[in-house]
Amino acid sequence: MVAVHTDAGISGYGSVFTNGRLVEAAIDVLMPHLIGANALEPERLSETLHQNTFWMGRGGTLTHAISGIDIALWDILGKATGLSVGRLLGGRYRDRVQPYCSLLMDEPARMGDVIAPHRDQGFRAFKIGWGPFGRRDDPKLDEAIVRAAREAAGEDARLFVDAGASDAFWPNGLKWALNTAHMLKDYGVGWFEEALRPDALDDFVALRKASPVPIAGGEVLTRRQSYTPWLVQGALDIVQPDVTKVGGISEQRRIAWMAQEFGIRYIGHGWNTALGLAADLQLASAIFDCDLVEYIGGSAYVDRLASEPFRLDGDGFLAIPDRPGLGIDLDPDHVARYAPGAARFFTG
Repeated sequence: MVAVHTDAGISGYGSVFTNGRLVEAAIDVLMPHLIGANALEPERLSETLHQNTFWMGRGGTLTHAISGIDIALWDILGKATGLSVGRLLGGRYRDRVQPYCSLLMDEPARMGDVIAPHRDQGFRAFKIGWGPFGRRDDPKLDEAIVRAAREAAGEDARLFVDAGASDAFWPNGLKWALNTAHMLKDYGVGWFEEALRPDALDDFVALRKASPVPIAGGEVLTRRQSYTPWLVQGALDIVQPDVTKVGGISEQRRIAWMAQEFGIRYIGHGWNTALGLAADLQLASAIFDCDLVEYIGGSAYVDRLASEPFRLDGDGFLAIPDRPGLGIDLDPDHVARYAPGAARFFTG
């Protein structure tokens, strides 16, 4: 997590999905461009950080760190103006959005135990990913996992599958992905995510053309420029940038707008913290075709950092805060349980 403090006494908070020590080092590099800058200009300031760090390596640790800073700057701008980030981004298309509960796969016999508590909690959309899926050269096992998940989620639930092919030494290629996509169709799967290695652009194009289910991906890419060939060549039905890695809210919005021009849906990837989810909620309010947000099931970093925990309504939706900034208040005592030095995080 990243805090940005101002001399006006307003602080903003953001989140980064990467190694904490890398972010600390990156902030040391970025600091000269931040001290004395106008915190009410998030897009200009974030672009300044990008422009002044090209030669240090674009898209890696520095871009990840800029993501957290940018989110915090939007939080500050909202608090200073009294407006939610969604309104600052151009306006709110919705006041609530459906979260899909993101869960790791397990053996077929245990998938019911993985999903049932979250269905009981009120979730009506689920994504299952990683685990043994695609990693044992056993198509029957893959199908058994999906079948068990569908049975546990119920026929009325939305179900998505994430192969997690950005995993180290992913063993499968295009033919596996095609065969698996046809299997997923039989279980009403809404999208097939990260079905191929993240650099296999041509294979993604071929997969999207032949797959009977929508193809999703893009969480490992950073900077809007990296998404251009994927959008232009038609590699995805659903693009999933991660606001805590891609460059922040400023960059995420531009990617979502680009995707719309190519008829590609935007649904942000969100494997992070309550702050990342808060940013995703604000973006979901401001992007007209975004009808889902990712919610990690059973994560203390999502459920136990805010003073008011996220709560589902009777339809399994989350309200999108319309309070200043991200609309979330962190609980210092809760944060201190997971983050050493939390007092400085809040006081500067």
